[in-house]
Amino acid sequence: MLFHPQVYATNDAEKTLNNLINYVSVARLRLVFELIIIVAQALAAVWFYKLFREVNKWAATVLCIWGTVNAVIIMVSAIAMNAAISVAASSQTVQEKIGLIQLLSYLIAGSWSIGGLFFGLWLLPMGYIIISLKRMPVALGYVLLAGGMGYLLQTFLNAAGMQHKVLNFIVLPATVGELWIVGYLLIFGIRPALNSNHSS
Repeated sequence: MLFHPQVYATNDAEKTLNNLINYVSVARLRLVFELIIIVAQALAAVWFYKLFREVNKWAATVLCIWGTVNAVIIMVSAIAMNAAISVAASSQTVQEKIGLIQLLSYLIAGSWSIGGLFFGLWLLPMGYIIISLKRMPVALGYVLLAGGMGYLLQTFLNAAGMQHKVLNFIVLPATVGELWIVGYLLIFGIRPALNSNHSS
């Protein structure tokens, strides 16, 4: 959010090229942060599988697979960023560079846009597990489901050509849910299961 607009100018490949040449250290820092996102996403997917596999192995497996696909999708964006830096430093003509930078910029944006499918999909089994588990706030599960559906809806509407600021708000539950579950797990963890043999 901080470094990306300093390098990649929306629909302005010439300005992006100049930024990649004049602010290459910022461009590389942006790429490093993209790599951190990829690693964090992959580790989160595996960790959630480990956390929930004893509760619901099928849902935990689906969560892990779809979460890992998230990391792969973002990696496409990182590859395009790395290529853009290389193109900017190459000996090609300015016009050739501008054409390639434009294409790579579209690939970066497209990865994050179309990636919304799996950004949403991995929240669905997560929400389902929490609702069925009943050892974490059930409301959290529904927020995660709403966030997942919001990402799916936003992605399809964008693909259909609908562009409106209001579409950014339908994924707000996803952000709330992801922050909520991380905070809850760090502070409280998963509540112990009720002993069905315990008599009141």
